[in-house]
Amino acid sequence: MLPKFAWVFCSAEGSPSFYAGFLPGVVNVLTGYGNTTGNAISSHTRVEKVAFTGSTLVGRKIMEAAARSNLKSVTLELGGKGPNIIFDDADIEQAVNWAVFGIFWNHGQMCTAGSRIFKTRSLKIGDPFAPDTFQGPQVLEIQFNRIMSYIESGKAEVEIGGERHGSEGYFIKPTIFTNVDPSMKIVHEEIFGPVCVLIKFKDEEDVIKQANDTLYGLAAAVFTQDLNCALNTAHRLKAGTAWINCSGIGRECGDYALTK
Repeated sequence: MLPKFAWVFCSAEGSPSFYAGFLPGVVNVLTGYGNTTGNAISSHTRVEKVAFTGSTLVGRKIMEAAARSNLKSVTLELGGKGPNIIFDDADIEQAVNWAVFGIFWNHGQMCTAGSRIFKTRSLKIGDPFAPDTFQGPQVLEIQFNRIMSYIESGKAEVEIGGERHGSEGYFIKPTIFTNVDPSMKIVHEEIFGPVCVLIKFKDEEDVIKQANDTLYGLAAAVFTQDLNCALNTAHRLKAGTAWINCSGIGRECGDYALTK
């Protein structure tokens, strides 16, 4: 189940199965709105499995529909406010590079984005198809306006960015907030854009407490050269996936996804 704006992928010709040479009927593409097509799939008693990537609100509705129908198996990848934890002994250059990639890749429009981190180097904004461009525009004007509203109401110190890039298109400069307070919306709400916050911590206990202080629990990252510290922290984080010394991009589910 994909969002309504992913119209290219939702077309039969855009499906990977089309290019893989599957026979007609093996993989079927249904298009429609969530309250019609999506609801029918989630509620149908002959559908045994639903996998969905999207908002937490819609994920709850799918889970409810699955429970009311035939208790079908459900896999959900919903919202996130992922922490990237960088300890004192971490390889700073590696940590910063991966942390930057983890939040600003795909223009920050990822539910697994590590939006509580920091970065130091500059990134080029522009045509996402150009080889030297790292960050492109936001997908829609409504998303651009939503992200800008978070930035404008941040109520914290803007370290870099904090404004649109250029006068045309939906481009937003990579933005980092410092001196934030846990009560601020930019700290605990998913922005789904190139915006992150830098949060200081005292020790391992303190950072685990702060990292788990969120309604989400999708993904997290830990950067340290101490393997015991890395494993202990990763196991105690309330996150479905924890990456160690990497961005985690391209590592969702693994082999287990094929058996569920």
